[in-house]
Amino acid sequence: MADGGETTSGVVMLGGKGSSLTPSSLYAVSAGSARVRVDSSARDRLASSSGDLISPTAGFHFSFPGYFTDVETRAYLTVLLNKLLLSGCSGTRTALVDVILDSLSSVPCKDFGHLAVTDEEVCILGKAHSHLYGTCALLDHMSTALSTMVDVVAALSCEANKADVAVFNLMDSGDGFVSKDEIGVASDFRVLLNGSKLVGEVESGAISSIPKVHASLRRVVKSVHSEVRVYLNSLVRIQKVGSTADGAADDVVDVLFPLARVLLRIGKSSLCRAKMNLDSIAADDLKSSLTGMFEKDCIGMDDLENEKKALNDADIDGDFENFVHELYVLCGFVWKVVVWEAITAFVALEGSELSEKGKDEEINGVQADGKSEKKKKKKKKKVLGRGSTVVVQLIKDRFQMNGATDGDNSVSLEKLVKDILLFLDTRGTDFEHFLNKVKDIVESNESRRLPKLAKGTRDFGAEQMAVRKKAFSIVTGVFAKHGATSLDTPVFELRETLMGKYGEDSKLIYDLADQGGELCSLRYDLTVPFARHMAMNGLTSLKRDHIAKVYRRDNPAKGRYREFYQCDFDVAGPSVRMGPDYEVIEILTELLDKLNLGDYEIKLNHRKLLDGMLEICGVPSEKFRTICSSIDKLDKQSFEQIRMEMVEEKGLTAEMADHIGSFVKERGSPMELLSKLRQKGSKFLENEGSVNALNDLEILFNALEKSQCIDKVVFDLSLARGLDYYTGVIFEAVFKGETQVGTIAAGGRYDNLVGMFGTKQVPAVGVSLGIERVLAIMEQLQKDQNQKIRATETQVLVGFLGDDLPLTAQLVKELWDADVKAEFMVHKRMDKHIGYVKENQIPWLVLVGERELSEGVVKLKNMENGKEEAVPRSAMVQELLNRLKG
Repeated sequence: MADGGETTSGVVMLGGKGSSLTPSSLYAVSAGSARVRVDSSARDRLASSSGDLISPTAGFHFSFPGYFTDVETRAYLTVLLNKLLLSGCSGTRTALVDVILDSLSSVPCKDFGHLAVTDEEVCILGKAHSHLYGTCALLDHMSTALSTMVDVVAALSCEANKADVAVFNLMDSGDGFVSKDEIGVASDFRVLLNGSKLVGEVESGAISSIPKVHASLRRVVKSVHSEVRVYLNSLVRIQKVGSTADGAADDVVDVLFPLARVLLRIGKSSLCRAKMNLDSIAADDLKSSLTGMFEKDCIGMDDLENEKKALNDADIDGDFENFVHELYVLCGFVWKVVVWEAITAFVALEGSELSEKGKDEEINGVQADGKSEKKKKKKKKKVLGRGSTVVVQLIKDRFQMNGATDGDNSVSLEKLVKDILLFLDTRGTDFEHFLNKVKDIVESNESRRLPKLAKGTRDFGAEQMAVRKKAFSIVTGVFAKHGATSLDTPVFELRETLMGKYGEDSKLIYDLADQGGELCSLRYDLTVPFARHMAMNGLTSLKRDHIAKVYRRDNPAKGRYREFYQCDFDVAGPSVRMGPDYEVIEILTELLDKLNLGDYEIKLNHRKLLDGMLEICGVPSEKFRTICSSIDKLDKQSFEQIRMEMVEEKGLTAEMADHIGSFVKERGSPMELLSKLRQKGSKFLENEGSVNALNDLEILFNALEKSQCIDKVVFDLSLARGLDYYTGVIFEAVFKGETQVGTIAAGGRYDNLVGMFGTKQVPAVGVSLGIERVLAIMEQLQKDQNQKIRATETQVLVGFLGDDLPLTAQLVKELWDADVKAEFMVHKRMDKHIGYVKENQIPWLVLVGERELSEGVVKLKNMENGKEEAVPRSAMVQELLNRLKG
């Protein structure tokens, strides 16, 4: 959408097609740094309607609140003008637009008094809430600038006070339990203070509270901004004159109240640091002079408290206009406090240096005695943080540009203070430049730009890609052998598609920030999108494979990632009982055998058997899924920890938990444990669901035994699998012995998942292989066996000893045409060619130099045995093909 913002000529254009009024452009108009113009298309639209032909039938009295500043009045009129252009139609006249434009062009704005208007204009004027929305936009702009400014100034204070800045070491833990805004604040401070030799060990609450206080400001500012954009650009609904109030004023107060609270916190925190800065000034005369000016001109704690009371009174009285105005006043107060913090920090850091230029000093008009001045020792250079250095230099440059230093190099403290106050005034011509520089520091500082991977991700370099290609080749070969059809689905889905399918793991779903009008999330696995595809297309039978990336907002342990590949094989549709279940488990054993990664086992259970077990233990049915999630952690935690969770957090009795404990310890050979569970007197035989599960498992185990796969299977009653959609057999594969990387593959039956998206229930079962763990093991095995991984499949390097690219191109093209995997190199030095083929393990080298050209031959060098042979140039391709086949 186009921005109704300033152009290079300082003009804000309103009413254009697709344009919007922004808080920053409105502030520019209000502060007098930009003029308003109405887009010709908007004026033509109003002129072509019947509005100009309608005679005014009503009166409207314009009145600006007496406490409004000129800036607030101009903001009010700008919003009102925009609302007229957006909402006006058949009853809005261009004459009213011109009246408002005329007032905006005057300083101060003209008071309209009583105006004759149409009914439509009365509605817009009365319902636009411009007096509220205008000041809201000013607050939005100022608080947004403040959220950046306050970080930079506080960083200077940290250095001025040699503060302990360990609090800024806060990092993202990845578990979602740390405020993103706090992490952002800490990260920005690390950039600003990077390399500083001044920060130390001085502890202060005004410093340690910065991440939380400043993060609160960022969070509230973002919330206010999203609402103000709507306030400024929403249409006024044309209603009959005298319609009831629409609640907009109450809404504004609800939106702004958090801003009032956080501004007070920012002001008080900044004021404390400013006083600390004063105390840290070494020169007594400088400290005394600046303290006097500070106490006289800076906003004090009493001023902030009085403004807090004024806000509360306005809210209690329902005086919404005054509430917004008082908040604007408070924002100005806080801004002034922050600027004074900047002044005191700057003087604490640089004041003595500036005042000691020359033999004669003049601080605040007091001349020092040159005779009494002692020889000064060479001062140790102060090393500020990289970001702070830039900020301090910006202020110094400002002084020099404005002649803040007089002819005898003395500095006037009054002049210094006045200049900083003007420099950091949001209405000043230089402030926007300063603010942009500050943003550049944070966003483009060298330390911030050091490239690194996001947590839970990895790059696949040349060697890793070669390993991945080999693994994928094995996986796709096995899938194809079983008749799978390949399928791909979008990397993100509607959030409603994913939610409610993963139990407690739903909190690990990544939501997209830019949702484009739809609530979307990155896919958590490939199974739910497959079920959605089946239902959406009315499919009732499909055997598919799918290899793609999935995303989980987890705190990844070693060998685990937030972005990783899954290799899925699923069978959906009616089939012989336990047939698909057998096939997917057989596929899993086939995959792990062919990948040859080490000894493994497949733990297997049945969801109905698990539910029957919980029912036998007296667990209420509504707690089955949450208790299954607890049981699912038994491979990572002891039963005592799980027992405590089930009793203290999930409401089971100790007896229930102990009963569950006696069952989940059962583990062993499939046939033996199955026989034990079916013995006479077994509680499982009294539960209908458990009986059906045991019958399923008998069929499955017999099939696995006949196909000689059962030796890899372990019947384990502690296996739960936390995902909600499983309904039958569940299993997961883990490696035994030294190869400990957790679950490497898992799957199960999900007969009800497809039905969640449509009207038909389609039974399905699938297996999913986590390829990242496979790759990690393959890479480690090759390292352990001292196998160098070839990143390419190049068979031949065509090396020309010289600089004849055209001839080299001719030779290598002949090899490419013969489907030989070849590369080429043009270099005069033989060792470059030899070094390249050795480094990349290329088996053959074709060498051509001036002598070979004159003799009409090329040299073929076998890099394995070192033998070299000259062959006719015309026979090069055939000779190489023969040797490659041999």
